[in-house]
Amino acid sequence: MEEKKTKETKYIFITGGVLSSLGKGLASASIGALLEARGVKVTIQKLDPYINVDPGTMNPFQHGEVFVTDDGAETDLDIGHYERFTSAKMRKINNVTTGGIYYSVIQKERRGDYLGGTVQVIPHITDEIKDRFITVKGDYDVVICEIGGTVGDIEGLPFLEAIRQFRLEMGRRNIIHIHLTLVPYIKSSDELKTKPTQHSVRELREIGIQPDILLCRTDRFLSPDLKKKIALFCSVDKDCVITARDVETIYELPLTLHQEGLDKIIVDLLGLPTKEPNLTMWERIVEKIKSPQTSVVISVVGKYVNLKESYKSLNEAIIHGGIENNATVNIDWIDAEEIERRGPETLLSNVDGILIPGGFGRRGIEGKISAIQYARENKIPFFGICLGMQCAVIEFARNVGNLKEANSSEFAPDTPHPVIDLLSDQDAKGDKGGTMRLGAYPCQLKKNSFAYKAYGKREIYERHRHRYEFNNKYRLQMEEAGLSISGISPDGNLVEIIEIEDHPWFIGGQFHPEFKSSPMNPHPLFREFIKMAIENRDRRRTG
Repeated sequence: MEEKKTKETKYIFITGGVLSSLGKGLASASIGALLEARGVKVTIQKLDPYINVDPGTMNPFQHGEVFVTDDGAETDLDIGHYERFTSAKMRKINNVTTGGIYYSVIQKERRGDYLGGTVQVIPHITDEIKDRFITVKGDYDVVICEIGGTVGDIEGLPFLEAIRQFRLEMGRRNIIHIHLTLVPYIKSSDELKTKPTQHSVRELREIGIQPDILLCRTDRFLSPDLKKKIALFCSVDKDCVITARDVETIYELPLTLHQEGLDKIIVDLLGLPTKEPNLTMWERIVEKIKSPQTSVVISVVGKYVNLKESYKSLNEAIIHGGIENNATVNIDWIDAEEIERRGPETLLSNVDGILIPGGFGRRGIEGKISAIQYARENKIPFFGICLGMQCAVIEFARNVGNLKEANSSEFAPDTPHPVIDLLSDQDAKGDKGGTMRLGAYPCQLKKNSFAYKAYGKREIYERHRHRYEFNNKYRLQMEEAGLSISGISPDGNLVEIIEIEDHPWFIGGQFHPEFKSSPMNPHPLFREFIKMAIENRDRRRTG
């Protein structure tokens, strides 16, 4: 009998040079989208050079959003891009950090796995990194690995050494290197300058890595002569110098890279037999974003509003809700502390919907509660996410349930009415993250509720990232006061969704629905929220 041949997985390593925030994550995600459009099965891995084990305890102002996967991993925000652009589902093994690598190696050393040998960066750290490349591959045609940071950073050297070795071990035909760099436009001389790209590639080559493809981030298309110059000085084929032009919407990036021929070059270099790409879906998404039929204003009342990266998935999920309703969503980002100072009437009187996102800590809490009261009393569509749902419970308890000092024990440990509290088996002490409810959990919906109408099914799975829960001691009292508990865990112990029935659309979820939204499949709750905001706008205009 002929032995079945196992699938040979190919690898694409993506590095960045010159400066940070050029868009490696979006480039990686777009490449994944293009390969999927050709029928290639992909997954994407992010390797971050910081020494934190994961970004879960990092300040959002420093690192941006923490994205959560189904299996409960707290990951880099780029993991969210990967899921929004492709059908691949990310897991813990898709996000690797220097801290995680060293932590694993040190544990092995303590167990005696190295048989008394001297533990060094080479080979032990680099071997551990290479093991992560192997672990993630699974049943995929291509693994795309994004290396965080910038070439030249000392923190990233072990990762670059690992990918240099990995290509030697796996064979050149199975691995390609793509380098994202900057070609800035200098207005005074009316020129695009290639020197930063040349220096960046030279630094990469000094490490022993010759890029096969250059993605040149710029605000305009590169001329053939400029591509020829870059190719000559960087030892790259002219056709492999790709313009990564600025785009109006990030969902246009796969189309612009396809126009440059990037996907064809990749499959040719890797020897992948593929079909012609079908990009109709991406064309339709971009068309809806650029040519909407209507517009709506949504106020997002949060505490990290000065850094939009802190709410990256939320921002995108709101856009997805707009796509589904053929609407542009104009987001009015409002600092919750500003509402505390000026009052909700001043800042929220002309909006079509109000959203309170997740977060941690007591700063701005009273401003969020005031915004929720304003939404409830003025019949403005309201959507509370995680902490936003908890604030909605507090507001209702105080102003409808007659529990005047109701609060969360997170913000007021001595409150006489902790309507939001730790569960009895939770311990607030110890490692941060140890008491968190992380990852996907099931929820059963009550029929005829806002949530059930949105999802169209009885049981759902949503991703969580929080410590505190609805306190069941107050469940009956809150329901008698008019709070509808429309989503609970299968065992009945955890309140997942609350609603107010005497309202056009008022819903709060203990989970983070934004983590499961994509432009191809907008999340049902965001779709319905934007729909109801449009209806509210129309009522205000005619009433």
